[in-house]
Amino acid sequence: MSAEQRRAELAASLAEVRARVDAACRAVDREPAEVELIAVTKTFPASDAALLADLRMTDFAENREQEARDKVAEFTALRPDADVRWHMVGQLQRNKARAVARWADVVESVDSERLVRALDRACASALDAGERTRPLDVLIQVNLDDAHGRGGCPPAEVVTLAALITRTSGLRLRGVMAVAPLHGDPDMAFATLSGISRQLRDRHPEAGEVSAGMSGDLESAIAHGSTRVRVGTALLGGRPLTSP
Repeated sequence: MSAEQRRAELAASLAEVRARVDAACRAVDREPAEVELIAVTKTFPASDAALLADLRMTDFAENREQEARDKVAEFTALRPDADVRWHMVGQLQRNKARAVARWADVVESVDSERLVRALDRACASALDAGERTRPLDVLIQVNLDDAHGRGGCPPAEVVTLAALITRTSGLRLRGVMAVAPLHGDPDMAFATLSGISRQLRDRHPEAGEVSAGMSGDLESAIAHGSTRVRVGTALLGGRPLTSP
């Protein structure tokens, strides 16, 4: 497929996704501008991200540090003047904090005190080294189903973790993130997340972001107050059965 054909394909998919977001917002009397669209580009090439940037996409998400690091560098070479943000949305090991601090604008998968401390140290080092110019925006990933390997902070511990984040110098608390249970009711999950978000905002008004909803359930997430939807398949197409 030529670059022109891929651009046309992505443009059509982007229009469809934006139409879904608009319709979902209208259904619950929200403004579409309240919901940010994030392109989940994991396993797809930097050239796709570059084409989406040409189509005015500004936010991209990755879930593996090494893939993201290389992709961000390649994207920057392809579109050096593009004003975009890169989100880390996958589970993050503490030993990857230093590397992530070099390229990520947002980490949406913060779920433990040890990771908070590691990211804070990493950001301080990156700021001192001139590798970044501002603190790292973070969201607390909330575990809504206790599924093994999904990651996330237990709901009862969100307030405590949030308080720790606000005491750091390198991190800025922006809100919460969650993934709906694989075999559960997304409406119930996102309603729970909405309640957790309200409790968090009562204590930290600056933490108003709710990152929830993907290709298959973004309408439900928007109905329950999501401010960010993370879309991969509906935007970029199907992924290989196994990731490289």
